[in-house]
Amino acid sequence: MNLQILKSKIHKAVITQADLHYEGSLGIDQDIMDMIGLFPYEKILVTNINNGNRIETYAIPAERGSRCFLLNGAAARKGSVGDRIIIMSFASMSPEEALNHHPKVVVLNERNGVEMTKGPVVLP
Repeated sequence: MNLQILKSKIHKAVITQADLHYEGSLGIDQDIMDMIGLFPYEKILVTNINNGNRIETYAIPAERGSRCFLLNGAAARKGSVGDRIIIMSFASMSPEEALNHHPKVVVLNERNGVEMTKGPVVLP
């Protein structure tokens, strides 16, 4: 049996742009993706702290160091610029693997700068 376990999380990111007509999903600063081991086009769950909306989509890299979070396409209807979101990715693992697993977590401030990290995060 395998379990779906939290692999990584970006907590309290601020949406910097929402573009209904852009093809895609959620653009995330590549530096922040690297910190938590999030891959381009990896499936993510996004929850909006401001309005409670939840969406499943995929991550696309945004410009390194930009601190941008770009909600694109139909997902743009689920949030507005300035909303705070939580971005999570999950991994399938055995119960034995799960016992020793520690998710990579980055908590961001109001400017999308790193406020705190938890787990085996890789800082740039």
